[in-house]
Amino acid sequence: MHIGKVDLNLYLVLDAIYREGSITRAAATLNLTQPAVSHALSRLREAYADPLFVRSGNRMVPSTLTRSIIQPVRDALEHLQTTFSPPQQFDPATNSKQVVLAMRGVVESVLLPELVSELEHQAPLMQFSSVRIPRRDMESELAAGRLDLAFDVLLPMGANIRHAVLLEDDFVVVARKQHPSLQHGLDLKTYLELRHVVVSSRRSGPVVEDFELGRMGYHRKIGMRCQNYFVALSTVAQSQMLLTIPENYAVRNQRYHDLEIWPMPLELKPVSSYMYWHQSVDGDPANVWLREQVLALKLANIDTKLPM
Repeated sequence: MHIGKVDLNLYLVLDAIYREGSITRAAATLNLTQPAVSHALSRLREAYADPLFVRSGNRMVPSTLTRSIIQPVRDALEHLQTTFSPPQQFDPATNSKQVVLAMRGVVESVLLPELVSELEHQAPLMQFSSVRIPRRDMESELAAGRLDLAFDVLLPMGANIRHAVLLEDDFVVVARKQHPSLQHGLDLKTYLELRHVVVSSRRSGPVVEDFELGRMGYHRKIGMRCQNYFVALSTVAQSQMLLTIPENYAVRNQRYHDLEIWPMPLELKPVSSYMYWHQSVDGDPANVWLREQVLALKLANIDTKLPM
């Protein structure tokens, strides 16, 4: 029997007769006539090829089949009823949601500590998970609800994906303190002569700052390629290489390494980070609240004093 051929209201009748033990009393609780309830029972009997209830004295006694299906029927009716109930008010103080955020190294190190620090008192029961997924899967993961938010550079996305600017960050150059080639400052000639560390999850190919340099006709020397900025900073602190990096990340991590931060010797377009979410959660109270908290962090509020 296909569910599309069955009137789901019939199961309200089944439940009422089971509960009341009487067609008359079931009709009263459902605000239906007795003939209407009897007709509904006849349709169910035909659909199941089973009597479903048999009369014993003044009671309608459920058959073995009815006893076996009544709990699943009640569960289904209850679940269906909840879809018509008003949604519960979202309260971050009592909500135990597992928040899943997709982000990469730089954004993770800048955003996640700030976010958790801000929300651990507002939302003490929430749990936060940071995951890294292939960019090609971001849209499908958001659509499936496996991600609450995603953070990345500007990416081509379908019409169902919303985005907002999270942070616009200038590039700076990081070098070891007392770098022998930077005693008189960092100019373009020195920048292009020295070797560089680049950070990328790909095995080869240019990174975003190389695209910008290439657009202006410049090419730099790559000495090392690694997968995360912490390794890159550690390498720069112990070598003569340079690292071109978003300013926020450089300033926040300078204290962990013996490093000096220099302004770029030429003007590169700032790197922008974006927050992504699926349109299905546009009005979801929890997601709206989370987006508001992220955008309220003022991540660009850093005190930077770069050498001139």
